[in-house]
Amino acid sequence: MELRVLKYFLNVARSGSFTLAANNLHITQPTLSRQIKELEQEIGHRLFTRKSHSVSLTDDGRRFFKRAEEIMDLVNKTKAEFQTASDTVSGEIYIGSGESDVMNKIAELVSELQKKYPKICCHLYSGNAEDVCERLDKGLLDFGVLIQPADLSKYDTLETSITDEWGLIMHKDNPLAQQKYIEKKDLLKLPLICSQQFLNHSTNDNFFSKWFGNDFNNLNISATYNLLFNATHLAEKNNSCILGLNKLVDIRNGNLCFRPLFPPLVSKINIIWKKGQIFSPAAQIFADLLQQEFGKYPTD
Repeated sequence: MELRVLKYFLNVARSGSFTLAANNLHITQPTLSRQIKELEQEIGHRLFTRKSHSVSLTDDGRRFFKRAEEIMDLVNKTKAEFQTASDTVSGEIYIGSGESDVMNKIAELVSELQKKYPKICCHLYSGNAEDVCERLDKGLLDFGVLIQPADLSKYDTLETSITDEWGLIMHKDNPLAQQKYIEKKDLLKLPLICSQQFLNHSTNDNFFSKWFGNDFNNLNISATYNLLFNATHLAEKNNSCILGLNKLVDIRNGNLCFRPLFPPLVSKINIIWKKGQIFSPAAQIFADLLQQEFGKYPTD
C-alpha cells in the first residue's frame, strides 16, 4: 500500500468525485480510477459507492478513511521532525488534553518555550481520555493531559500539583444555587448532564461511584458530554444540571453558576507520554520544561 495511493483515496473521499479529485491531483481520471480499484482489491473491500456523477464512502470506506487520515498525519508529523534545520531549534509539539484548568499552566509553558524558540509550533488537540490515549498510542501526539480517574499503566507520567474540582453547574434561578455546596441527596432526583467519563464502569477506580455509593445506579442522567462547553447550552435551555469541573466555562456574566460538591470531589491531573518515547528535539525541550515545572521523570 503506497502513500501516494492513500493520498489519492483521501482526495476522492473529500471531493466526492473522481473527476474533481483527478483535477486536484493533476492526473487523468482513468489513472485515478485504476489506482483506487487496485487499492480496493488489495484490502479486499469496496471503499466507494459509485454513482453517475459522484461517489460516496461505503461503511468499510469510512473506516478506511479514518485510518488513512491517521497514517498521513503521522507521515507529515515525521517529515516535519526531520526537515528542521540542524542549527535552529524548531519543530512541532503535539499535546492532547481534556478540558482542565491545568491547560492554563500548559499555555504558560508553551508561551515561555516559544519566546526562547520562536520557530517551535504547538498543536493542541481537545478530546476525552479515550480520544487522547488513542492518538497518543498511534504516535499522533507527543503528550497527553489526563484528568483522573484514568488508566495510566501504559504510560510514563508526571503528576501535577494542580487538581480540578467537581461540582454542579446550573441556572442561577435553580433553588440549589442558593446553597454553598451540593450534597449527594441534592442530586438523586435531578436530571443530570454528566461526563461520559462519569459513566465509565469498566474501572475499579471510578471515584464517582465511590462518592455516590449505592445510589450511583439510581441517578437520573438526561444527557452526557465529552467536552463541557456545548453541554452548558442544555443547562441554560431546559434547567438540567451539569455535573462537571470548575473553571472550564466562563459563568461570571451569564445565567449559570457553579457550586462544589460536599464532601469535596477533586481529580488529580497527569501529563503522560508513551513508555520509551523518543521525542523530537522540540518535544524533548518541552519535556524538560515539564520536568522542571512538575517534578522528576518517573522511574519504572
